[in-house]
Amino acid sequence: MRMQPPALARSVFEPSPEERSDEALIDRLRADPATRVVQIHGDRARVRGNRLVWDEPAAVEEAGDATEWGFLGRAVDGSARLVAAVASPVDGDDAGAWASLRMSGGDLVDEDAGAFVTAVALGRWFSDFRFCPRCGSPARLRSAGWSRACSGCGREQFPRTDPAVIVAVRDVRDERLLLGQNAAWAVDNRFSTFAGFVEAGESLETAIRREVAEEAGVVVDDLVYRGSQAWPYPRSLMLGFHAVAADAPAARPDGEEIVAVRWFDREEIRSSLAGAGPVNLPGTASIARRLIADWCGDPA
Repeated sequence: MRMQPPALARSVFEPSPEERSDEALIDRLRADPATRVVQIHGDRARVRGNRLVWDEPAAVEEAGDATEWGFLGRAVDGSARLVAAVASPVDGDDAGAWASLRMSGGDLVDEDAGAFVTAVALGRWFSDFRFCPRCGSPARLRSAGWSRACSGCGREQFPRTDPAVIVAVRDVRDERLLLGQNAAWAVDNRFSTFAGFVEAGESLETAIRREVAEEAGVVVDDLVYRGSQAWPYPRSLMLGFHAVAADAPAARPDGEEIVAVRWFDREEIRSSLAGAGPVNLPGTASIARRLIADWCGDPA
């Protein structure tokens, strides 16, 4: 059975990449009153209910706090959508509350969930890659925010995405799911699936087997790809899998990054997804939650 798309992979935007070659695109769209802009500060945007707050370009320009702009694409009604990275967020009772992608992205409507993750990924790239990695000269934005050109050596660079694997491990009889507790999660009794970056020269399969063996002490096989989701923390593409542990009793934490591992049956997982314990699970924006819910047949 096909897994439901992870929360941040539900974009219904048309990215319209052919428009990016127009160097005047951003200026023209900023002058169009039909264009809408989402303001990004770090990984936060203004949210009202289950929608992002979209501003008119003139309102963003009047505030004077936007540092760089990018083209997100076209909404279902054909209007343009931009992201503006702002230096300092301004709160207001009628302007929506600033909320992080991690905490609120999974609760937004499809259009805004997809826009939010792309906006955060671009916004972080704007701030983190202002200079050429070869010669150190300033690199100016081009391609409507999707590339930078070095003002010194002319080198062109693009937003970077690092592949990472994330895997839900079950036992041979498919009765239990193995989850781990990161050292940072012990305070709120949170457990999740196992994940890690793909190292140089590795295949996804090799990365999965290495990460699970390192973190949980078990050898896995029967790897099945289930879906992917962008996760700009800092710039990952999470590639989700299910796998089977050959020797369930061998499970043990590495004692450093992972401080506890535990097998859960479906009743315990469903109860935890509903917020009734026995543990806390990842938030709705995470593909980890989708992989866990997928295993137990829960639509949450």
